[in-house]
Amino acid sequence: MKVIACYSNKGGVGKTATAVNLAYALSTAGVRTLLCDLDPQGAAGFYYRLKPSKSLSNSRFFEDTKRLSNAIRASDFSNLDILPANKSYREFDVLLSKMCTDHSPLGRALDRIEFDYEVVVLDCPPNLSVMSEDIFQTADAIVVPVIPTTLSQRTLRQLVKFFKNNDLSIEKLHCFFSMVQVSKTLHRDTMEQMRNTYGQRFLTTQIPFTTDVERMGMHRAPVMVSARNSPASQAYLALCEEVVSRVFKT
Repeated sequence: MKVIACYSNKGGVGKTATAVNLAYALSTAGVRTLLCDLDPQGAAGFYYRLKPSKSLSNSRFFEDTKRLSNAIRASDFSNLDILPANKSYREFDVLLSKMCTDHSPLGRALDRIEFDYEVVVLDCPPNLSVMSEDIFQTADAIVVPVIPTTLSQRTLRQLVKFFKNNDLSIEKLHCFFSMVQVSKTLHRDTMEQMRNTYGQRFLTTQIPFTTDVERMGMHRAPVMVSARNSPASQAYLALCEEVVSRVFKT
């Protein structure tokens, strides 16, 4: 089982949209996929028309295998199940800081799920924290959406520094440009600068800025369903193919 984390330490960059569409794209390719929503806001579950999972409060997510498995819900699509979040997930940092262990509590919890998945996609909370570090240790790949602006450039630099300071593998980071407006000189110049700085850490696929992605909340469906022929839908499909080629290359 491979674990792919959709993560950004900056909010509003298309992280959840990426997780939702990546999970959908994997499932349509015949890959048995679990989308695990770790963000207390629960947006990923919302997009799939699912209510928050009230049974997984406090430490039960990490310690109660039966409850964790029972909280998983089938989506409306083949090969795709969802583990919805709830507001109690905001306490995960406190819980993890109290767990004295050399092993990843998140990794152990995912390994004990009583269903057979080929890929678990994590929609992660947008911060650098104890939970984030556990996610980084657990994930086989961390997909990072980056808006091509100066502020996003700074936050990516912070993330890379965090990895280096905590002896985490930079090779896990797979960044891509999100909400791109190629008509803007700033976007074009920033993308060139960041590709020169980070090289192969950036995927070639970029997601265009489009209202089709913003309307996902209205349709409560992936953009690959609500606007199947849109440039954004085609871009997310290409992103999925590129991520898969990296994650499964070994």
